[in-house]
Amino acid sequence: MSDATRCCVFHPDLKERDQRRLPQHALDEAVSLANALALEVVSAIVVPVKKPRAGMLFGKGKVVELGQLIADQEIDLVIIDGPLSPIQQRNLEEEWKVKILDRTGLILEIFGDRAATREGVLQVDLAHLTYQKSRLVRSWTHLERQRGAMGTVGGPGETQIESDRRAIDDAILRIKTQLKKVVKTRALHREARKKIPYPIVALVGYTNAGKSSIFNRMTGANVLEKDMLFATLDPTMRSIELPSGNTVILSDTVGFISELPTQLVAAFRATLEEVLDADLILHVRDISHQDTEAQAEDVRDILRDLGVDQDRQEAMREVWNKIDLLAPEQKSAAENTAERNENICAMSAISGQGIDTLYQMIEDAVIEPSVKVTLELPFAQGKQRAWLFAHNLVEAEALNDTGYLLDVKWTKREQSKYEAL
Repeated sequence: MSDATRCCVFHPDLKERDQRRLPQHALDEAVSLANALALEVVSAIVVPVKKPRAGMLFGKGKVVELGQLIADQEIDLVIIDGPLSPIQQRNLEEEWKVKILDRTGLILEIFGDRAATREGVLQVDLAHLTYQKSRLVRSWTHLERQRGAMGTVGGPGETQIESDRRAIDDAILRIKTQLKKVVKTRALHREARKKIPYPIVALVGYTNAGKSSIFNRMTGANVLEKDMLFATLDPTMRSIELPSGNTVILSDTVGFISELPTQLVAAFRATLEEVLDADLILHVRDISHQDTEAQAEDVRDILRDLGVDQDRQEAMREVWNKIDLLAPEQKSAAENTAERNENICAMSAISGQGIDTLYQMIEDAVIEPSVKVTLELPFAQGKQRAWLFAHNLVEAEALNDTGYLLDVKWTKREQSKYEAL
C-alpha cells in the first residue's frame, strides 16, 4: 500500500463484549496499526454498536452516516477494528464503494510488509491464504457462473468459487510442504542447541513493549527497534555472558497483540515453539502504557494458546520496561513493588536503569550451582569423555588400568545432558 492511501478507522464499540480496555484506547491502537503500514489516517472514530447486524454489523442509519463521511473525506480504505464476517465485508464494500480491512486483515497486511526471512514470508503467506479462503463468498457475479465440464452434456460444472477455493487449497498445500522443511531445519537447530549446556531465555511481550531494545542492550546486536507495532517479526537468538561469567542464550520473539488472528498464531507456531523450549520466559511489559494490565492478560492468553501451561506461566519473570516514562510518583511506586518482588525487574532499555538487576534475575533463575564429582570411565567410553572435555567440565584427569578418572564440575542440567548421551 502506498503512502498516499487515505484511510479512516472505525472501532465498533460492542456493548455486549467483555472489553479489557477502553474503546478510545482500542481505537488508538488501531490507528497505530494503520500507521505501521504508512497509511494516511484521515479520521478515527469509536462507533457505538448496541446490537451487531448480521448483514452490515452497523445499523442502516449508521451505515449511511459513515458512508457520507467516507465520501466527503475521499477515503480510499476503511479499517474496521474488529472481526467482520465475509458477508459483512462484502456488503459494506458495496455500500461504501471502498476497500475494507477488518482487524485480522490489517494485521496480516502488516505481517506481510514486515516478513524478511523465507520462513517469515511462508508463514505470512499461509496465514493470508487461510484468511482469504474464509472470505470466499458469492460476492460478485463471476463467482456465481458455472463452467461446464469438458466432454459432458449438461450437468453442473465447476463454479468459479469452487475453482478459487481449490486454487487456494493447492497453494496452502504447497506452502505447508515448504514450511515442513523449514520446521524440520529449525527442529534440528533446536536439538543441536539442547546439546549446548547453556540455558535459553526467551523474551515475550506485547508488541512495542521494548523487547528488541532490551535484546540489543544485552547482546550488542542490531535488531530493528522502533516505536512501531510489529517492528520485528523474525526470531533472533544470541549468546550473552552474564556479569558472573556464565553464558545464556537470549531469544527475541515476535510481539503479541490483542485478538491476534488465529491464522497467524497457527502459522507462527513453529517460530514461537522457541518459547516452549526456553528455560526461562521473560515477560516484557511497557509499564508506562495506559493498558499495561490488559496487554499483560493478552500475552498470557496467547501463551496459553501456544501450550505454555499455568505452571510455566507462574514461573515467568516480569520485566517492567520504560519505567523512565512514568511520572515520578508512579515510577517510585513501580520501583518499590519490584524491590519487594524478586520476580519483577523495573528497568529502562533506553537509559540502562535496572539492567544489572535484570542480569541478576536471569542468573538467579537459570544458573544452577555446580558440584564436583569424580567419574570413572572405561576406555570404551571415549565419546562421553570427549563430550565432557568439549564442554569444559573436566578439571583434572588421571588414568588407571581400566580407564579414565575424571574430576568433573557440573550442574544438574549438564549432568542430565551427559546421562542422555
